[in-house]
Amino acid sequence: MNKIGFLVVLMALPFMSLANKADSTWMAEHYTKKELYILMRDGVRLFTTIYQPNDNKNDHPILLNRTPYSIGPYGEKFKDYWNIPYMNYLKEGYIMVLQDVRGKYMSEGVFEDVRPYLPANDKAKTDEASDTYDTIDWLIHNVKGTNKRVGLYGISYPGYYAMMGALCGHPALKAASPQAPVTDWFAGDDFHHNGAFMEMDAFNFYSSFGKPRPVPTKESAPGFQYYTKDNYKFYLGIPTLTDLSYYVGSDVKFWNDLYAHPDYDKWWQDRNTRNYAQYIPKNVATLVVGGLFDAEDCFGAWNLYKSIEEKAHNTNKLVMGPWSHGGWARGTSEFLGNVRFGKKVSEWYQQKVELPFFQYYLQDKGDIKKIKEATIFFTGTNEWKKMSKWPAEEVDYKRMYLQVDGKLSYDVPYSSGPKYINKYTSNPNKPVPYTEDVHFKRTREYMTDDQRFAARRPDVMVYQTDSLKEDITLAGPIVANIFTAISSTDVDIVVKVIDVFPDNFAYDTTRDGTGSGKDYPMGGYQMLVRGEVMRGKYRNSLSKPEPFTPGKVTEVKFKIPDVAHVFKKGHRIMVQVQSSWFPLVDRNPQKFVNIYTCDKSDFVNCDVGINCGSDNPSSIILPIMRPE
Repeated sequence: MNKIGFLVVLMALPFMSLANKADSTWMAEHYTKKELYILMRDGVRLFTTIYQPNDNKNDHPILLNRTPYSIGPYGEKFKDYWNIPYMNYLKEGYIMVLQDVRGKYMSEGVFEDVRPYLPANDKAKTDEASDTYDTIDWLIHNVKGTNKRVGLYGISYPGYYAMMGALCGHPALKAASPQAPVTDWFAGDDFHHNGAFMEMDAFNFYSSFGKPRPVPTKESAPGFQYYTKDNYKFYLGIPTLTDLSYYVGSDVKFWNDLYAHPDYDKWWQDRNTRNYAQYIPKNVATLVVGGLFDAEDCFGAWNLYKSIEEKAHNTNKLVMGPWSHGGWARGTSEFLGNVRFGKKVSEWYQQKVELPFFQYYLQDKGDIKKIKEATIFFTGTNEWKKMSKWPAEEVDYKRMYLQVDGKLSYDVPYSSGPKYINKYTSNPNKPVPYTEDVHFKRTREYMTDDQRFAARRPDVMVYQTDSLKEDITLAGPIVANIFTAISSTDVDIVVKVIDVFPDNFAYDTTRDGTGSGKDYPMGGYQMLVRGEVMRGKYRNSLSKPEPFTPGKVTEVKFKIPDVAHVFKKGHRIMVQVQSSWFPLVDRNPQKFVNIYTCDKSDFVNCDVGINCGSDNPSSIILPIMRPE
């Protein structure tokens, strides 16, 4: 089969600023840029850019990135590799290949969001695995000077394509690194957490990304023009999700599909990449990477890694650092918001883990045993730990109980009755904000933000330990086990785990770095370590929602994504419980209805009781690592 459409070779020596001249000039002198179309098995052509070293003396590995976000700049201009960590690969002589996925930007075909994998794939059908296979096959047979080995990588949505590509079965594919990968958009990734709709992220993304693209283009769709820079005000002014849909428009297919599938049905399950981990070939090594403070996706990396461990038989490794979404590929990540880490953690990861991983599998260089099973950064002590397993084997799961007087302790409550129930009223017209300040877009920093503003609200229950007498290290998922009685038929339960700093705390700049340079009062700081929401009607099944019986004590038990954090001696562990987290999460009407189609009149106040007595005591189960 003739698998090439057209081929244009472009040499580029773009004008660069003097500050970047050395590295950009080096790239132009050592690399050639080629733009071309690669033909897929069904006749669709995918636009591809190849950055190929001019060195003809050695054979070179290929590193492939497939993306829906544009592989620009198009034409003569070079991608600014000299400003990003991937310059490491160019200096090692890698052939860097970028591709617009089917139906996006300059590629032909029809785009489908999180296109399901076809395990019983045949030559007449296509999915992201087959598109990856056909791309690799063309590259191996048509690009000169390769060593016939290919690696895949991608962050966020491209991380999904890296995972799907890992399933393709091409013998030249040796390694794949899904990073912050889209994994399950209903259970825990960008657009839903435990069935709760992540309204702000979804609207901001799909109001532009989801716009149809009838013909190949180099331009992105314009975003929505907001009438205010106050996101709390904007979303509060849109009464229902039906009204929000009006602003998106009727032509965004995935948005319409999302509304048509309010529960975790087969449509969503087919798009859960964890369901296909068993199809990763044994000879394809995987490196799953994620951020401890990834606001878009704190779920995907942890849980994809666990699924690969459970189902596949390949070499599989995990890296989690103190990063926001994709933070390991930009900047030094020495701090996030007000919280400091005191190290250039991104550079360490790039030099000590990611580059050596691909070097070993694509060039037979180095020793893969130096990269442990799990390389995890523990905040609090701000140290990397190289571990043989995740979650750690040296963990005891201990239950801390929510006490009626606001205490949090290992002590089992000894009495029951009305006096041992904490109550608050959740008003959907005055929801608890997810952050204190006025913002336009959802912030990355909220993942470590100070929670004192929320602790002062009457609709947020607060429980905390006494000052810790020794360090407590959490290493794994947390389980919230809340017993509640409510006055309506549905409610959200939001649980936040917080590190309360001592009142006299201050960073040591010689050890912790200067941070953002802002003079924020860190004494008594309530650092969000991890928060999660459970839409109450999905408490027993994401697929089969159930109403609450008003006044009946009901268990709401759910996992909170993994934590790697040390609560230092002198700090406190705090738990906050609330029923809104706005506009991060959409407002629950607090009635058992289809929230995507309900009316404004369906929104009601809900009295929420948190049981803190000996009968069905509310608690949180913490993965506490035993001292070394």
